[in-house]
Amino acid sequence: MTSTTTRTPRTGTQGTADAPGPRGPRRAARRRGHRGPLASVALHLTLLTAAVIAVFPPFWLLVTSFKPRNDAFSTGLITRFTLGNYTHVLADTEFLTWFGNSVVVVGATTVIGVLLSATTGYAVSRFRFPGMRPLMWLLLITQMFPVAVLIVPLYNLMATLGLLNQPVGLIVTYLTIAVPFCAWMMKGYFDTIPVEIDESGRVDGLNPFGTFWRLVLPLARPGLAVTGFYTFVTAWAEVAYASAFMTGEQHLTLAGGLQTFVNQYTNDWGSMTAAAVIIAVPAALVFALAQRHLVSGLTAGTTKG
Repeated sequence: MTSTTTRTPRTGTQGTADAPGPRGPRRAARRRGHRGPLASVALHLTLLTAAVIAVFPPFWLLVTSFKPRNDAFSTGLITRFTLGNYTHVLADTEFLTWFGNSVVVVGATTVIGVLLSATTGYAVSRFRFPGMRPLMWLLLITQMFPVAVLIVPLYNLMATLGLLNQPVGLIVTYLTIAVPFCAWMMKGYFDTIPVEIDESGRVDGLNPFGTFWRLVLPLARPGLAVTGFYTFVTAWAEVAYASAFMTGEQHLTLAGGLQTFVNQYTNDWGSMTAAAVIIAVPAALVFALAQRHLVSGLTAGTTKG
């Protein structure tokens, strides 16, 4: 007589251990991304230290500008608050003249630089012509030379052309710095704009410049904001060319004017810090206007959409 035995699957604790539950992967992922208390404290201390190091120089510059001249090197905070440094800079020096010269140079550099960069980037992005690749490489190679190498030949060139102590000389020099990089950046941004937009413009009867000006350029507003900001900062904060090409207080820009406060003959740190704070205000305003476009403009050229 034979007996038939039926095997039933085993359930219970062993079955539960063999088959991972629905919460198993979630708990494992949580453990992988979990940061311990010590690691969290170390991370926050590192970030706090980095923030203090970054903020301390401009903070101390601001504090020193409100100190009397004799207390410029004191290690404490403001003990005798004064606006004398700002009054002296604005009323007793040629600061307003330097500021006006800088506004002219920087404004012209920014407008011309954005226009040249946008048109160059659009042409290289949309058209194919002989010498296009060498042109882009040439623009890139120009960024490899440091100021120390270029300042002497540029000085001789400006002297030959009669552009020393002329705003035009500085404008041309700053354009040679800003336009190559900005043209590369705008080329990458225009690559993200669909070519179908250009084709629709041609169907509507627009010429290439009309398509660029009316259809493509409004879509490139974030890229233009980054280009304008970079060109502005390049011209506003440049010191070497401004000091070498411009002489005489009536022709100096802000970069050259600051050096008159602290040199081998004078040592007026209070006035210099006050002037530096005033100079930083326009740059902060331009950054505030452009900052909402900066992230999208800088990252747009990294991928093609």
